[in-house]
Amino acid sequence: MRFARLVLVVGVTVPVVSAHAVELNENWSLLLNVGAFSEYSSRGISQTQRNPAIQASATIAHSSGLYAGLWTSNVDFGGGLDARQEVDYIAGYLWQPSDKVGLDLGYIKYTYDKSSLLNLSETYAVLTAYDFVLGASYSNDNFGDQSALYEFVGYKVALPYDTALDLRYGRADFKDPVLVSNDGKGSDSYREWEAKLSHDFVGVKWSLSYIDTDLSEAQCQSYIFYKDVCSARFVVGASKSF
Repeated sequence: MRFARLVLVVGVTVPVVSAHAVELNENWSLLLNVGAFSEYSSRGISQTQRNPAIQASATIAHSSGLYAGLWTSNVDFGGGLDARQEVDYIAGYLWQPSDKVGLDLGYIKYTYDKSSLLNLSETYAVLTAYDFVLGASYSNDNFGDQSALYEFVGYKVALPYDTALDLRYGRADFKDPVLVSNDGKGSDSYREWEAKLSHDFVGVKWSLSYIDTDLSEAQCQSYIFYKDVCSARFVVGASKSF
């Protein structure tokens, strides 16, 4: 499949209802978020050819734990693809028996303007326990019969002065060997990792991320057209919740 390389290129930032959420009434709350970043990176790979991205989300949540939302960002995959905007439709349920433990189950529909071939759906589960995070996402409708599984572990460290350190290590597995090296050998999985520092200042969350993958330049180019969108880099950003 020509487009199998794009199966897990798409990404999502599942909106979490937080203290910034606006209470509509005793049962419903609304969270709006907007941000600017030096690039849109998902699962270790740039979605904008390492160019800047503007992102926004809106989430409405019920006291029962049910929520629904929209998330959007500009994209630029190159390779003759015309998509310039990603819009994700999200619905899920957050079970949170305590402040330290939570289980988030949900569904995402990814859509792309002018490139409906890239559209796909994904189910996810994320368990949070005492600053540790364990999650997985699965999709089986990528370009017909391609399936993919993404798994990750993470840890969040609270630092002084309203600063936090988030660590993540993930693995993406594909049905087909879509990653081709210089010797012609194909692989069906890759690893990625991120270390992100964030700091709240003047009502804005500032972030600095170090992102990398174990993909070679040849594997990256065979997967997402360009050899430099999977390599080590820093991503800076600023976001604000309303």
